[in-house]
Amino acid sequence: MEKVMREKLRDVLAEYDRLSREMASQEVASDHDRYMKCAKAQKRIQPLVDCFRKYETEENRLEQAEAILYEESDPELRQMAEEEKHQLTDTLEARELELKLLLIPGDPNDEKNTIMEIRAGTGGEEAALFAADLFRMYSRYAEIKAWKVEILNSHTTGMGGFKEISFKVAGDSVYSQLKFEGGVHRVQRVPETEAQGRIHTSAVTVAVLPEAEAVDIDIDENDLQIDVYRSSGPGGQSVNTTDSAVRVTYKPTGLVVTCQDEKSQHKNKAKALMVLRARLLAQRQEEEAAERSANRKSQVGSGDRSERIRTYNFPQNRLTDHRIKLTVHRLETIMEGDLQEVIDALIAADRAARIREE
Repeated sequence: MEKVMREKLRDVLAEYDRLSREMASQEVASDHDRYMKCAKAQKRIQPLVDCFRKYETEENRLEQAEAILYEESDPELRQMAEEEKHQLTDTLEARELELKLLLIPGDPNDEKNTIMEIRAGTGGEEAALFAADLFRMYSRYAEIKAWKVEILNSHTTGMGGFKEISFKVAGDSVYSQLKFEGGVHRVQRVPETEAQGRIHTSAVTVAVLPEAEAVDIDIDENDLQIDVYRSSGPGGQSVNTTDSAVRVTYKPTGLVVTCQDEKSQHKNKAKALMVLRARLLAQRQEEEAAERSANRKSQVGSGDRSERIRTYNFPQNRLTDHRIKLTVHRLETIMEGDLQEVIDALIAADRAARIREE
């Protein structure tokens, strides 16, 4: 292991021990906010600490095996030491790679909740039906992960599809798992409305935004134009006969967010502002990333919502992720929320790309 890398790891161990001492002190233990802040910081570096400790243990065992080879003349002991040396050399090589991965700075948004927006694109009613299928897929995945899904806004069609739907997914490290879902999702199947049995191709756009807190994005009330109006579509008489729908316009950029799913005007306004903050945060971070590296593109795609990222081919029971050239022949289970294999592959590809850039 290189000296610089070892020094970095020693610094992480020292920080971990410092946090442990703070959490054990009476002053911090009696202050809930400070204690939780320390616990969160320690949890973030825990995998790195555990991995480095294993590395040091295996490194000591390797030194012992080499000492036996240097000092011993007994053939049986030397053979055992030689076998252990080879095994530990391979193990340490793999462990060092794991440490390099863990040392790469994490995405500051990874721990955040996520706002997802699904919009029907080309394909008319079939695209709207597939938008509903994707919403169901992500909802099932969230259920498997014990996350909570809250619909923020939706526009339904007559056949039960969605022209668009936005929803919040809350839970542990949501954004880290869903951030690579943004882009154009293409579906190939025979639509319910197709009488001739022909396969049609439709498209749906998915946007994935980290939830922004007030501390992340400070919005001046003077920059907002808030309009209320009577909501349209399903919802019952109590929804449609009051001015409960809210339209928020961010005047500096003209960005518009609407929300009408709640009967309460105040709840609709709160949800609309939540989405607005998330969009503004995503926009700011995209601009900062572009400034840092104008030519850099992640291995798993640009994150541009216009990029075609995935094809769902129902006749062949096949899902293909075009960014990492992954093909899986179990589309039925994926549409039921069994997404982890695909998500893990995307995360692994991104990590590999970041290692190459280091």
